[in-house]
Amino acid sequence: MVRRTDYALLGLTFLLITIGLAMLYSTSAVLAQMRHQDSLYFLKRQLLWAGLGLVVLWGMRCMPYGVQRRLAGPALVLTCLALILVLIPAFGKEVSGARRWLMVGPFSIQPSEFAKYVLPLYVARSLTLNQQRLTSFTHTYLPNMLALTVLALLVFKEPDLGTAVVLACTASLQLLIAGVPWRYLGFTALAGLPGLYWALTRVRFRMGRLMVFLDPWADRQGGGYQAVQALLALGHGGVLGIGLGKSQQKLFYLPEAHTDFIFAVIGEELGLLGCLGLTGLFVLLLWRILRIAVSCNDPFGSHLGFGIGIVLALQIVMNLCVVIGLMPTKGLPLPFISLGGSNLFVSMMAIGTMLNIAEGGRT
Repeated sequence: MVRRTDYALLGLTFLLITIGLAMLYSTSAVLAQMRHQDSLYFLKRQLLWAGLGLVVLWGMRCMPYGVQRRLAGPALVLTCLALILVLIPAFGKEVSGARRWLMVGPFSIQPSEFAKYVLPLYVARSLTLNQQRLTSFTHTYLPNMLALTVLALLVFKEPDLGTAVVLACTASLQLLIAGVPWRYLGFTALAGLPGLYWALTRVRFRMGRLMVFLDPWADRQGGGYQAVQALLALGHGGVLGIGLGKSQQKLFYLPEAHTDFIFAVIGEELGLLGCLGLTGLFVLLLWRILRIAVSCNDPFGSHLGFGIGIVLALQIVMNLCVVIGLMPTKGLPLPFISLGGSNLFVSMMAIGTMLNIAEGGRT
């Protein structure tokens, strides 16, 4: 029997997008006016992506999600090719020393964002095909680890350690939830620790971020500047905030105020209550996704639902932890809220898939 549309999930998604658009305008209007002579510049771009996201959300809701199962392999190959093109100077766009974007006409597309959807999709397909041999190292664990390794290394090369960690954690948790022996994951994690140690301590800018994380106030005018300004913004907001649109930190004090650190401005303008309210909306969104995944009787739909929930949860938790000083600075956006067309598009695509799963696949 076909179930009804999950209006709670749909409503939460639209509410988060609306809050994101409002806060994006609040944080970016002055900067947009200075850089582009148009205070609506960033808002217009995000609205365009939101419109495209609405189309793909509706499309994924209406298309039986079983179709995605057949497309998982080609999607993985295309994502790998896109990540390779990013690394080629003739195709990839470099910003602040990172090469993460492909220019497609007037659009700037970030393939690593699509990898956050494609990898859980591929893992869900693999787990479904090997439902009777989940404990098999060669049939289940190894193919998924190879797919993860290729994607994570390409993303790491950009460089983007934060997204690589999200991909690794997502695939690992999907396998663990499905019943793949934890010892496989444990041995793999131990084997990967030397590489992670090298990535953190032997690369100069990452080591600098780690030291700043330990004591940002020791270099508050240098490496710790962004972390300190974010904490000042949160502290300035207090419990009730200083009022929507009245942030001082967004006036060129807090770098990336409209992208990765938008939560700090939310804290300044809307206060602790605003932050708790937004966090509560995220918790409700993830709860709806988890409930859909648990109640789905189709193994592929359930595995894919868990993967989507995990990848969204990781991004939300890691972004909030960075802003409040519980993790070193990383380039991870806050889903539905931060400026970032590719992230918004992929997040809305994922919600469309969850709506489809909730409705029984529309088969």
